[in-house]
Amino acid sequence: MRARQPDDEGFVDRDGVKIGYEVFGSGDPTIMLLPPWAIVQSRYWKAQVPALARHFRVITCDGRGSGRSDRPVGPSAYASREILRDVVAVLDATGTDAAVCVAMSRSCGQLLELAVHHPERVSGAVFIGPAVGIGDPLPGRSFSFKRPLASDEGWAKYNRHSWVRDWPGFLEFFMGRMYIEPHSTKPIEDAIGWGLETTPETIVDTELAPFLTESAADLASRVRCPCLVVHGSDDDLVSVTAGERLAAALGCELVLFEGSGHAPNVRDPVRFNLLLREFVDRVHGVHADPAVRSWTRARSRKPRALYLSSPIGLGHALRDIAIAGELRALRPDLQIDWLTQHPVTSVLERRGEAVHPASRWLASESAHLESESSGHDLHCFQAFRRMDEILVANFHVLQEVIAEGRYDLVVGDEAWDADHFWHDNPELKQAAFGWLTDFVGWLPMPAGGEREAYLTADYNAEMIEQVERYPRVRDRAIFIGDPDDIVPDRFGPGLPAIREWTREHYDFSGYVTGFDPTEVADRAALREQLGFHPDERVCVVTAGGSAVGAPLLRRVIASFPLARELVPDLRMVVVTGPRIDPASLPSYPGLDKRGYVDGLYRHLAACDLAVVQGGLTTCMELTALRRPFLYFPLRHHFEQNYHVRHRLERHGAGRCMDYYGCDPEVIAAAIASEIGREVAYRPVESDGAARAAALIAPLI
Repeated sequence: MRARQPDDEGFVDRDGVKIGYEVFGSGDPTIMLLPPWAIVQSRYWKAQVPALARHFRVITCDGRGSGRSDRPVGPSAYASREILRDVVAVLDATGTDAAVCVAMSRSCGQLLELAVHHPERVSGAVFIGPAVGIGDPLPGRSFSFKRPLASDEGWAKYNRHSWVRDWPGFLEFFMGRMYIEPHSTKPIEDAIGWGLETTPETIVDTELAPFLTESAADLASRVRCPCLVVHGSDDDLVSVTAGERLAAALGCELVLFEGSGHAPNVRDPVRFNLLLREFVDRVHGVHADPAVRSWTRARSRKPRALYLSSPIGLGHALRDIAIAGELRALRPDLQIDWLTQHPVTSVLERRGEAVHPASRWLASESAHLESESSGHDLHCFQAFRRMDEILVANFHVLQEVIAEGRYDLVVGDEAWDADHFWHDNPELKQAAFGWLTDFVGWLPMPAGGEREAYLTADYNAEMIEQVERYPRVRDRAIFIGDPDDIVPDRFGPGLPAIREWTREHYDFSGYVTGFDPTEVADRAALREQLGFHPDERVCVVTAGGSAVGAPLLRRVIASFPLARELVPDLRMVVVTGPRIDPASLPSYPGLDKRGYVDGLYRHLAACDLAVVQGGLTTCMELTALRRPFLYFPLRHHFEQNYHVRHRLERHGAGRCMDYYGCDPEVIAAAIASEIGREVAYRPVESDGAARAAALIAPLI
């Protein structure tokens, strides 16, 4: 799922060639992100668009030969002057008089021509890794592009005949050189995927096309708008001397991204986005200083905390509210604001918590996971990888909130964006950071084979490197559970054991249930309050706070008539949660459908059996309440299949079921077998919230 959808989109037709464009936001001024080389499409800018479009109007377009645009035949169709005219046509079609234009690599040539030949359309120009023929040649590149070569090794792949023979092989090689930074598997995969959307013949045409009509240095000497050049110091495609010489010819600033490769806007998006926004502000004076400022002396300030609660499911909300309550007990003067998303915001508002208004700007992580699911299947790790642009966008919201709010503490319950990008940009961290999680370590699913094992190990290695290089980013890391709840696996080949590493780098709070056990101690009274009769056995069915669980709900509902034949006094209560309409599910006599239920744990405490997904929160609530339950981990969901299952097996809790191996008859038989069964689970801590708060409070 995209972090932000376009507000407008369309095509321009130039001499029978359609060029697709998209417009985001409505602010002023406009930023035009020029199409890079046709080997990638405009989604190349995905880490920039959402963050910029909250403040400016942003235009992207697919260059001819890529994305939604046409793929004309012949080198002349890809001449620099044609691409320049495409850009002007898009500016005209979108009603854009002038824009701050951003180009990278080859498109820096078109931006130079645009700024010279249409100066009124360019209010500012940013050039990234300019491939405009003015840098020193890099070693090992002296191969003919046109003639057949005896070898396809290394840079000999940059050859038209090699492209036609093995286009995927060239893309894999080339994108590996484009992203030379460690742990670049995702941008490499993205770029290869975009490259496969076009053809080697098209890219051959772009390579043979006429480029600039005059030298880049001559063009640069005639540019009059404010300019900025950005170059990665370790660029392996375009020598850094190109950036140096272009900046000198333009008479503008050169910003070197030390350690970055050819695409710093992709691999270091936060720093690039901030730099670009500063440039736009400088050019247009968009964010002028306020007429009046205030400052409060430290001794007069009340402590403030910003709480980031993961929206993936509702379980985080209850435990975070409980921890926040214990924090207030320790620091009664503490003000807590919440930055989070629906459906967590609904839970918080019902309890009178202060949801920060900037929460509305967050891109939905829950909706993304729902879009990634199919049936009772969610490849959690791959879905997380494809959430990259959402995490960048949401981190920028967080940074702006902190800059304006002067918070003393940030508590992040699996706030992956904050943790990752503060480790990548430790200088941006302005408050103490308490990090909470209930699992450590990405684990591969067997169906993913060697590739997934490699990818999960790479993600784990990056996290380990970040934490050990900048231990100050996590002022306190708290595992919600006990050391034995951690899986007995390794992070990957040559990497530490997860349990031992976590013991060294985390404190342990024990589990946080988020409710007071004494509130549900009298089951008979609770059942009466909820309308459950003494002469019926109640099976509660729920699948969490997202819509991912809809297939499970449907299958369990289908088992109800069969289960009732085996358990005549059976009553089934199906709780759909906030994102599934109860009316969308089948109905039967004796079947009770409910939407969102505040305080679902009360229903779980009162039931005789629960049927649930494999999420940790609901399963651990049932474990703490000592109720029998069936749980169905999502297929390919590594956390539910490994981390959660390990913890439940340690507690001797629940009966694990395979959704794809269970038809309604099997589920009905399992319901009849398990309902009302006496259990002997390992006890669950009841003071986890207080222990977590005691660990966090010294950070204030």
